[in-house]
Amino acid sequence: MSQHDSTTGQLVRKHLALILLPAFFSACAAMEANQAVETEQLLAAAGFQIKLAQSPAQLAHVKTLTQHKLVPHEKDGGVYYVYADATTCKCVYWGNEASYQRYQQLAVQREIADDQRMAAQMNENAAMNWGMWGAGPWWVY
Repeated sequence: MSQHDSTTGQLVRKHLALILLPAFFSACAAMEANQAVETEQLLAAAGFQIKLAQSPAQLAHVKTLTQHKLVPHEKDGGVYYVYADATTCKCVYWGNEASYQRYQQLAVQREIADDQRMAAQMNENAAMNWGMWGAGPWWVY
């Protein structure tokens, strides 16, 4: 292999990486936003209160909090759970111990439902006898 071929190959790989990396990070960001929306739906269903950041100072404060995780905080002798989202809703959710327990129950129920849905889909896929339909792609015709 010549020096020119090696250099060209390196340039192609670098350019390809520069093209693919933003797409990869964009896909990751979309998945994270989707996960945030799902979590926020559970928090609301569990009775958490939402406070939207309505000023630049409030949004700046939301950004200082741990993002997309329920974090316990003590206040007035009680424990409150705070979930901050500075990107999707620009808000904080907060709830007491009872809300947190309901959230945990709902999260487990959603996980069980997701597992059952995936198992049903896998069973359905396994039951489909594609061979009996002949060579594919028959659905194109």
